[in-house]
Amino acid sequence: MRFHSPSLNKSGRYRWRTGFSVSTSKDTLAWYPALVRVEDLGTPAALVDLDVVARNTSRMGERASRLGVRLRPHVKTHKTIEAARLQVRGHFGGITVSTLAEAAFFAAGGFRDITYAVPIPPAKLPEAADLSRRLDRLSLLLDDSVVADAVEECARERGIRLSVFLKVDCGAHRAGVDPGLNDSVALAGRVGSSPHLDFRGILTHAGQSYRCRDAQEVRAVAAHERDVMVAFAGRLRRAAVRVDEISIGSTPTLAVAEDLAGVTEVRPGNYVFFDATQVAIGSCALEDIAFSVLVRVIGRYPSRRELLVDGGALALSKDPGPVHVDPGCGFGLVLTAAGEPVPGMRIISLSQEHGVVRCPHDLTAGQFPVGSLFRIVPNHSCLAAALFDRYAVLRDCDVVDEWRPVRGW
Repeated sequence: MRFHSPSLNKSGRYRWRTGFSVSTSKDTLAWYPALVRVEDLGTPAALVDLDVVARNTSRMGERASRLGVRLRPHVKTHKTIEAARLQVRGHFGGITVSTLAEAAFFAAGGFRDITYAVPIPPAKLPEAADLSRRLDRLSLLLDDSVVADAVEECARERGIRLSVFLKVDCGAHRAGVDPGLNDSVALAGRVGSSPHLDFRGILTHAGQSYRCRDAQEVRAVAAHERDVMVAFAGRLRRAAVRVDEISIGSTPTLAVAEDLAGVTEVRPGNYVFFDATQVAIGSCALEDIAFSVLVRVIGRYPSRRELLVDGGALALSKDPGPVHVDPGCGFGLVLTAAGEPVPGMRIISLSQEHGVVRCPHDLTAGQFPVGSLFRIVPNHSCLAAALFDRYAVLRDCDVVDEWRPVRGW
């Protein structure tokens, strides 16, 4: 079965193709316009609100344009061709990926300029080099002199030039060179002078923004991210190292940044779906969340004020969420099947296939019976989405499409 994809008419509104496909297979969705609804789905099910995705991608695109930077969106949150096309609409078309499987998938889908935004291990260089021949550009990351040697040797042996970014640590302390060290300048110089490498510039990700408590703190991180990168680029240029690109990332920082002078491109990704953590730290509002997981009540325990649902760690992930903002946040936000918040309800524990929801008050007779539906907004939509092989795409409560994300490394 193949679902029909949306296209845009001249007014910018979605036009759904008139054909439809039907399958009697129990492991797929049967699609009829305005007939298949949320309550018809098996659970747990990954839900994507198409109109919210379209709004989120348009807003971030407009924001990048206002800030004077190129938008190279990250696609790891959703891993689908359909959402990526919405992300690059009106922009130059470059994307960011987190796996080589994603890179190959999006290359097959027509994307020609891809940055693989994970430091490349030498064992993956042959695969990356082969893929680079199919693209206008595949840019790789490195932050280690031994890896730089391996990348250069791979390019020399194959008679190609490989595009490379130097990964910079702007404060997250996960990966990247220290911009204050002379060794970092020397490594950039080595890469930039190689005849076998195309040194694109410097790249960072302000992962520390996720540890912020509100938009004001995130805004300070965004300014620091910009300042560190612009200053390091200046230092490299004074050392005669050419720096064409200064690439920064993170949905939180891009959601609130006020000035990106000196930066050339941005790579936000989570903004497509957003999630409970982004709401807690002030990156978005609840109505901006486009991804949720549909679950059913499979057990009811009034003496404990608890419900058991059929969505566990394999549907929601076990990301602890914004505990630095709310220590009792639990494993996601509980909404009704129609998407309205249910105040006070918490997912207090997860096992592999089950979740325990605690109610803030005594359960009245008949309240939330077995079979009732909830939508759960996960703490981390990237992780939760990666647990599903398909998404039911909604407009209001109607299932209008199915997107299938790529899997693998």
